[in-house]
Amino acid sequence: MKRIVVFCGSSAGHDPVYMEAATLLGASLAQRGITLVYGGAKVGLMGAVADGALQAGGQVIGVLPYFLQEKELAHTGLTELILVDTMHERKTRMNELSDGVIALPGGFGTMEELFEMLTWGQLGLHQKPIGLLNVNSFYDSLIQLAQTMTEKGFLSPENRDMLLCSNDAATLLTQMEQYQAPVKGKWITPAQS
Repeated sequence: MKRIVVFCGSSAGHDPVYMEAATLLGASLAQRGITLVYGGAKVGLMGAVADGALQAGGQVIGVLPYFLQEKELAHTGLTELILVDTMHERKTRMNELSDGVIALPGGFGTMEELFEMLTWGQLGLHQKPIGLLNVNSFYDSLIQLAQTMTEKGFLSPENRDMLLCSNDAATLLTQMEQYQAPVKGKWITPAQS
């Protein structure tokens, strides 16, 4: 993996552990020579993950819609800032630039980005590893929900297992390096897409 996209909150959260974990993840990516791709903002966990990577000598590519740059949210110290017109273009561009996905804690935007990448993987549109950095048990309920989806027949065990999880950045990155995508997609195989 040469580039990993990180989806995360533009807020810091109430507990400083979230900002610390974001900074540490950025540094961990840089130490492994992995370029960080993220949403391009300077605020919240987004700013912390970028700063962590930059302070550790890493490369950071931000992808930001023009309307957010106009609100003065753009991080000005990045290796590269790519400006796009829409939120959808932002997500598409981040996908094109990345070899893997990590979700730190966040809100609706983080969930939307995460679930679209999971859905694309389930449909066989990519074979990238997707990980949750489960800081302070933030994602426990989501992990349980995925298990419930499986038990109720709405999600196959193979697709549930696409979602890698750890509360430790180094462990999660190792899981992602060893990831094997499901052989069988939901309905579409790569040859049919």
